Amino acid sequence: MEPTQIDPSSDSFTAVGLLSKMPRQGGYGPTASGPVTSEPYHHPAAGWGATMSVGRVILTQRAPLAGGKAMFTMNHSPRGFDCPGCAWPDDQKGLKLDICENGIKHVTWEMTRKRTTPEFLAEHTVTELSTWTDYDLENEGRLTHPMVYNAQTDHYEPISWDAAFGMIGEELRALDSPDEASFYTSGRLSNEGTFLYQLFAREFGTNNLPDCSNMCHEASGRALKASIGTGKGTVDMHDWEHADALFLLGVNAASNAPRMLTALAEAHDRGAQVVHINPLREAASTRTIVPHDIKDMARFKTHQTSTMNLQVRPSGDFALMRGIAKAVFEAAATDPSVLAERFLEEKTQGLEEYRAVVEATPWDELVRQSGLSEQEIRAAAKVYLESERTIIAWCLGISQQKQGVDTIREIANVLLLRGNIAREGAGPSPVRGHSNVQGNRTCGVNHNPGADLLDALDRECGIVSPREHGLDTVQTVKAMNRGEVKVFVGMGGNFVLAAPDTEHTAAGLAQCELTVQVSTKLNRSHLVHGKKALILPCLGRTEKDLQESGEQGVTVEDAFSMVHASYGKRRPASSHLLSEPAIIAGIARATMPDSATPWEHYVGDYSRIRDVMARVLPGFEGFNELIQQPGGFRIPQPAREGEFVTASGLAEFSAAELPDAIPETAETLVLQTMRSHDQWNTTIYSNNDRYRGVKNGREIVFMHEEDMRERGIAEGSAVDIVATSLDGTVRELRSYTALRYDTPRGSAAGYMPEMNALIGIEDYSRQSDQPLMKSVHVVITPAAA
Repeated sequence: MEPTQIDPSSDSFTAVGLLSKMPRQGGYGPTASGPVTSEPYHHPAAGWGATMSVGRVILTQRAPLAGGKAMFTMNHSPRGFDCPGCAWPDDQKGLKLDICENGIKHVTWEMTRKRTTPEFLAEHTVTELSTWTDYDLENEGRLTHPMVYNAQTDHYEPISWDAAFGMIGEELRALDSPDEASFYTSGRLSNEGTFLYQLFAREFGTNNLPDCSNMCHEASGRALKASIGTGKGTVDMHDWEHADALFLLGVNAASNAPRMLTALAEAHDRGAQVVHINPLREAASTRTIVPHDIKDMARFKTHQTSTMNLQVRPSGDFALMRGIAKAVFEAAATDPSVLAERFLEEKTQGLEEYRAVVEATPWDELVRQSGLSEQEIRAAAKVYLESERTIIAWCLGISQQKQGVDTIREIANVLLLRGNIAREGAGPSPVRGHSNVQGNRTCGVNHNPGADLLDALDRECGIVSPREHGLDTVQTVKAMNRGEVKVFVGMGGNFVLAAPDTEHTAAGLAQCELTVQVSTKLNRSHLVHGKKALILPCLGRTEKDLQESGEQGVTVEDAFSMVHASYGKRRPASSHLLSEPAIIAGIARATMPDSATPWEHYVGDYSRIRDVMARVLPGFEGFNELIQQPGGFRIPQPAREGEFVTASGLAEFSAAELPDAIPETAETLVLQTMRSHDQWNTTIYSNNDRYRGVKNGREIVFMHEEDMRERGIAEGSAVDIVATSLDGTVRELRSYTALRYDTPRGSAAGYMPEMNALIGIEDYSRQSDQPLMKSVHVVITPAAA
């Protein structure tokens, strides 16, 4: 196959003529205000730096009073509202300010007084808006009216809700098959909205329900399901508070889950061992000032957040875990008590096969693949062996690898060896990134649903759900480009920038007969659209939701399986906004006018939705009563109680061979994409990255100084980055700025969504079907003249 040359910085790269018009300077953020600068960050995470950053965002969005008030109502169930940011659990000890920098930025961005009105959209064509940065698009403020694209004028124009629903229903009914539609959701959709969304899709006749889990923690769900019979972690906040050792792999807590910093500081203060494992040395792995502790803030008192830092090579985490297991088996040879013998005998299967593959793996290969010394691996193993209660947590640095499922199963193997599952202070703990991404999956958004869910749904709701597997995110993009998906509905998010292979995704959306985006603000996915396109503005998490029976609350599930209520407090940004459940019900009724499902009845009072959910979803019995409890309730989990719902009824060891994490050539680097500190998913607040010491730049690549020297690359100089995808296409990002950073030799890093252009549509793990956003093989050279 002849490779295709693709250059995202040139007009020839674009498939639809829109992404190429984006301004290069400033990347996806605001226009840069000066040259890119970089200096090491030596300050504590959070603390006064976070406070000042929050203040700037509040003032920029002209919301000082609203932002200040939100701090005292956010994350306080049952009558407060849940932060629409990360999925870290709420405080259960009466903390008044259960907040973080990212959370306040997120809600202030939502509560802005700025508005994107029909008048604004009448002044600017879609072609013109395509030249704006994504920061500038979102910075126009909240969308106020439903809008429809007029291809004749190249403008979005107002449309009534009834007409918008009618257009969607007409297009969906005109399809040859329900499978020609795909229904995407981001992680912020409530449990109630999620349940209605999947009910509509399945009554319509498809399991095409891709979601952001397909790009973040799909590997975690598949691995844990195979190992211990559940797709979720087994620990809660109480366990974090009682663990003797915490291992954190591929997690940048200061940016991705800042409230975790408090848990890390408290763990260190009580004498627990806190081991950070990450290619990049991040601010979260050093020290913090806890912002909600007024005394600490006043005294500038810092807390350590780690006792050990291990900088593995990208994809070297499997080798580290295997090395820990090897050290455990070696210790057991002289002291069998280091293994949880009774637990292993009664509750697990496959131990001896696993022992054999571990013992056959030589130390020198573990060292080579991990990028660590044998001494470092043994030091980590010593921490594990000396701990009575161990939690191992991980995030996208693990799940977005080619061997992500095998790596997470290896984590489970290590925990099983010493019985660190199904007891206090121990267990696996995937760190979910978005506020309700776990709840989305629990409540039925799944392209590959289990028969138990579908049987219960059909029995309770009187429908006949399709049994065929649907399309996930990658397969939806492929199907759009083949002309097999003709209608795309995005329930939140910014699909064109979140998905891999930006241009291929854009080309697929452009081929659709209709694209529908349910959003709070203008973003790139509104400008890269189908032949017909709708923007449907919805209520935000912070806003009051008034329906027929009065004020409504919704629920969300955090990363520890706690479900709690959320009630918005603000007046809606526009009287023309609808709630997400109301939008879903409107689409459903317009699409299936004869449906026996009481869509309008459900929207009139969300407790009616919850009554149905209580009869369909395991663990939700008594749903409406349970969410009235302070802090909500935890969904029961058999694995937490030592009951493993696997085919054998036992926890299963995996005996996967050690994968090869070494690039194929010496000139190849393994690049990982990541967020800057001043962004949340695809929303970018500034071109700065405080914790990495960067100002005024996003089109940058972080490299080890020796790798730079070998390639003749000077600090701050321009470089070209080339990646060859699995489908043979060659992708290039030109004139990026190279910066030194504390990362292992042979590795590099840069920001998403800019670098998503390097990831081809075939560059996904065959284990998890997740895009390889943490394992992009690139060649970096000085920029061509």
